[in-house]
Amino acid sequence: MEKQEIRTFGRRHGKKLSARKERLIEAILPNIAPNADEKNSILEIGFGAGEHMRELALDFPNQIIIGAEPFVNGVAALLSAICDENDTIMPEYKNLRIWPDDVRLLFNKAKFQFDTIWVLHPDPWPKAKHEKRRLLNADFLTLLDKNLHKNGKIIIGTDHWEYYDWILEQVKKTKLVSYESDTTEIVKTRYQQKNMAHTTEPKYIILGVE
Repeated sequence: MEKQEIRTFGRRHGKKLSARKERLIEAILPNIAPNADEKNSILEIGFGAGEHMRELALDFPNQIIIGAEPFVNGVAALLSAICDENDTIMPEYKNLRIWPDDVRLLFNKAKFQFDTIWVLHPDPWPKAKHEKRRLLNADFLTLLDKNLHKNGKIIIGTDHWEYYDWILEQVKKTKLVSYESDTTEIVKTRYQQKNMAHTTEPKYIILGVE
């Protein structure tokens, strides 16, 4: 049976990349592709410009940090931040891996088992007609569960409270259980700082399997 096409609703391209960023994408990116054989790994989905991924790399130097991001400008920004003036990845970021596309395509390639999966500030698609575009529906959460270690966890952060409540309703349709938290310490990414929903603080959901 032919697989259903995967649609990614977010932007894939922004402003034109600098010559250096184009060079990094061509020379560095192919060499840091995720490999399911590398165990003890952490995944971040939709890493933006990669601020939190870099923090993870420093905090967990003995783990592989994988980021999935379809937006090429975000991928380029992360590559620029982790490479020195000689276009070489700095030693403290040697544990980073990048998938420059929809994470569902990565899961189609291989079976992964992550210790932790992060999803920070996904697009809430607040208009009712766009609700079907929301990433964190029950089907997607179930897919994450299949790629999670038995004792692993999924950490979700959003500054859009209606989306937060919607996610909790989606969780009820899965085998996951939620451990609500508003105290998770997170690096302040540009999306958190922008705070499109104008709430005071983001809310976090921690998911696992009983």
